[in-house]
Amino acid sequence: MENYFNYFTEIEEQFLRRRGGGLLLSTLDWALIETWKDAGIPLEAALRGIDSAFDRYDQRPSKTKKVNSLAYCSQEVLAAAEEMKEAAVGAVTEAPKPRQQQGFEGQAIAAFLRDNADLLEAAQLPERGGVSVPAAALEAAQTLRKLAEEISAQKSARLEDLERRLTVLEDKLFAALLAATPDEEIVTVRAEADRDLIPYRRKMPSSQIEQLQKQYVHKRLLDKYRLPRLSLFYM
Repeated sequence: MENYFNYFTEIEEQFLRRRGGGLLLSTLDWALIETWKDAGIPLEAALRGIDSAFDRYDQRPSKTKKVNSLAYCSQEVLAAAEEMKEAAVGAVTEAPKPRQQQGFEGQAIAAFLRDNADLLEAAQLPERGGVSVPAAALEAAQTLRKLAEEISAQKSARLEDLERRLTVLEDKLFAALLAATPDEEIVTVRAEADRDLIPYRRKMPSSQIEQLQKQYVHKRLLDKYRLPRLSLFYM
C-alpha cells in the first residue's frame, strides 16, 4: 500500500502536464482514479497509460477537440496494467525493500486524523427516516481521536491496519449518507454520472462503469456536506 500514497496527485499532475494545463479534474475524474486504485492498478501503469493515450492523440492529423477528461485515457491505462501483469508472470523478483514513508510519521498522521474529526463534528448533516448522519459522524470523529491518541503514544503506526479501520469508518458514513438522502437526489446524481460517461462507455468494462458511478455519488455527497475523505491517501 505504501506505493500508492501519491497515487492521486501523481496521476493528476501527469494528466494536466500532458494536456497542457488549463483544466481542473472533475468529479468524474477523481472517481475514476479511485476505481483504478481500488482495482489495484499500479501507479506506473496509470502514468504509462496516460502517456500512451496522449501520444496517440498527438499523432492525430486533426485536433479540433481537446482532451477534457481523464476517462479518455482509461482504455490505455487498463492495457498498460494488463501488460505489466503479463510481464510479471513467471518473473523472479527480489522482495521489495522497505522505503522511507516521508510525510507519514506518527505525529503527521495523528494531526490528519484530528483535523478530520474536527470537520466531521462541525458538519451540518441530514437526518431522515430514523437515520442520523450526525450520530454516525460523531461516532467516526470519536474513533478518529482515539486512533490519533494511540498513534501519538506509539510514535508510529501500521499503515495498512490503520487504513483498513479508516475504510470501515468511511463505509459506515457513506451508508448513513445514502440512507438519509432522498432517492430523487441520488437518481439525479446518477443521471449526471451516466451523462458524463456516455463518450467513454465503450472504453471501460461494465464493472468499472458500475464502480465509477458509485464513487461519483459518494464524492458528490461528500462535497455537498463538506465532509473529508478519511483515507490516508488524502493526507
